[in-house]
Parts: sequence; C-alpha cells; structure tokens
Amino acid sequence: MKIALGADHRGFELKEKIKFFLIKAGHQVKDFGCFSQQSCDYPDFALLTAEAVSNHEYERGILFCATGVGMSIAANKVRGIRAALVYDEQIAFLVRKHNRANILCLGSEIVDRNKANQIVENWLITPFSNEERHICRIEKIMRIEGALRKNNTEEKFV
Repeated sequence: MKIALGADHRGFELKEKIKFFLIKAGHQVKDFGCFSQQSCDYPDFALLTAEAVSNHEYERGILFCATGVGMSIAANKVRGIRAALVYDEQIAFLVRKHNRANILCLGSEIVDRNKANQIVENWLITPFSNEERHICRIEKIMRIEGALRKNNTEEKFV
C-alpha cells in the first residue's frame, strides 16, 4: 500500500518508528516531513500529507503530533479527507469499517510505540464495510464539504 506520512516536531520520533514499521511490512512510504525535532507548525505537514491522499497519489496517510488533535483538525479541512484521531486498536478498526477513514492521526505523547504499531496494523488491514448505511453517511459528509453533489455527478464516492 502507498502511505503518506507527516508530523510536526513533537510527532517526529513516533513517525520515524512507524515509518520503519511500515517499510519493514512492505508498504511504499512517502515522508512529507518534518525531518527533525526542530520546532515547526503542524498544519504545514498536515496539508502536504492530506493533499497527497486527497489527490489519490497515496491510498492512505498517517499524521503525528503531540496529541493528534491539531493534525486531525487541519487534515479534515482538505476536501475528501476523513482523518480520524485514534488512541486504541478498536477505534482504528471502527474508523476504517464504518467511516472509511483515509488518514490516521496519532498523538505521540498519548500512544506508546507498541500500541501505535497495533493501531496502525488494525487500521491498515480493516476493510470498509460497504454497508449502505455507512456509504450514505459518508456521502452526506462529502456533500457538506462540497465533494459530492446530490446526484453524485461531481465526484465518485472514494
């Protein structure tokens, strides 16, 4: 799977560990930064990562900051993005199965490395349910952001 990564300085270390985990598992990974623990602004990296997923250059994205909150707020401003802040494996499963989340947000000061690996693994292996009720709800979200018109003609469901 092609996965885009982004982090701010406080998420940098966890991003590096997850990047290694993903590459070892055989995924193609693009790191959009940051590339050190020097202070930086999370919206810059959320935008780069989210746009890469929104443009279908990457199938999914993972974002890291201290809590995951800032990254999830910023990423969800990008059309077509469903970024989910996740702190455990069950939520990782549900955000994929029910919400078809295409970006996972992790808080480096909330989730330890081992738990992060399990969260990422659950999120990556869980398919979307394709149940009509979930499709309908996601389409409503897409209408709110203007990515899907009522007659579904502007952009197909992704």
